[in-house]
Amino acid sequence: MIDRIKNIFLIPELRTRILFTLGILVVVRTGVHIPIPGVNGDALGAAMQNIQNTLFGLFDLFAGGAFQKASLFALGIMPYISASIILQLMGSVVPYFQRLQKEGEEGRKKLTQLTRYATVFIAVLQAFSVALFLENMTANLGGNVVAVVPFPGILFKFTTMVSVVTGVMLLMWFGERITERGIGNGISLIIMIGILSRLPTVILTEITLIREGMRGLLGEVILLGLMFVIVAFVVLLTQGTRKIPVQYAKRVVGRKVYGGQSTHLPLRVNTAGVMPIIFAQAIMFIPSTIATFFSNSEFMQAVMRWFSLDHPFYWLIFGAMIVFFTYFYTAMAFDPIQVSTTIKQQGGFIPGVRPGKRTAEYIDNILTRVTLPGSFFLAFVAIFPYILMKGMDIRYDLASFFGGTSLLIIVGVALDTLQQIESHLMMRHYDGFLSKGKIRGRRRM
Repeated sequence: MIDRIKNIFLIPELRTRILFTLGILVVVRTGVHIPIPGVNGDALGAAMQNIQNTLFGLFDLFAGGAFQKASLFALGIMPYISASIILQLMGSVVPYFQRLQKEGEEGRKKLTQLTRYATVFIAVLQAFSVALFLENMTANLGGNVVAVVPFPGILFKFTTMVSVVTGVMLLMWFGERITERGIGNGISLIIMIGILSRLPTVILTEITLIREGMRGLLGEVILLGLMFVIVAFVVLLTQGTRKIPVQYAKRVVGRKVYGGQSTHLPLRVNTAGVMPIIFAQAIMFIPSTIATFFSNSEFMQAVMRWFSLDHPFYWLIFGAMIVFFTYFYTAMAFDPIQVSTTIKQQGGFIPGVRPGKRTAEYIDNILTRVTLPGSFFLAFVAIFPYILMKGMDIRYDLASFFGGTSLLIIVGVALDTLQQIESHLMMRHYDGFLSKGKIRGRRRM
């Protein structure tokens, strides 16, 4: 393994790409600690202590802790992600965006430009909301009620909007530069590094608990074993595919013969990725978020108890919504009719199935059956951290690394980055980074 790591740095281009990526990520993490002007840091820290079980906690997760610190990158890369998702969904229902998706490179450039415009628009709206949110926050410091923003008004709103929108545009630019000149998907790496930034704090907390005798060494070993099993399970869920055989007929063009080979159409067990958990989590946090604004209402407090992370009712509804959104997003992201048309246009067919409508129905039937266990596995991975919190009495910060959104993003981005590094090594006749790995499409030389 050490020799293979050395091989990475023996290739000048790959070494430059990795160092460039690491440099950009260091700059991103530095920006997380640059605060917005006009905010009382002590009051902000006290006011932001109980946002984990709300929409703001989910937002802070993707912002890498920047929202909780009201920093330059408070919105993170979420406006860009939101704009990309909106345009992707519109591409399934709006003819104009469908045409752009089929126009190749020119269409992709146009979609990228529209995504940037939509990012700025969403960022402006969210930055204004953040300014209002901060102005209305107060904290109890030493028995005194202190405002998070000592001098609210138009100047603070303008400064916050300019600072935060600029931070979003910087992150978007950094992500595009990493994708172009670095290694891996830049946007995904920025999200992943924000999630991993909490890991050192979690490790130090666990060491402190062991030293104080509040957590036994055997318990930590069991947690490590559970983490290994869950990570392996998530890797299988991420990489699992159902292969449909596709045969291409021979075509004679001039003096050359094209086609005649057999290949396969891979259908992922988890086509929707992490999106179902994000959608479901955003909806499930709405009652808790509303309840924080009605702390004196007995009804809202009862609702908050039902929707608390350790309540079985929350687990049941959360799991059901993940299954629903898995099917919903899979239907939006994968079109069997379009795939069937593409196979037919290229002279291909599935053995034993008629081209055209029958092929689309066949693919849709298999995709529906494959997605069912994938959706249940995804729901289990999402709920497992909450079961662990209740069963083993561990904190949310640690439990979040045992499943859910955090682990799926980390595993998915890590696998994608390793695949790119692997391709660079194999292209230059070096041994692969993972000689016995399960990375799809790799062949031993």
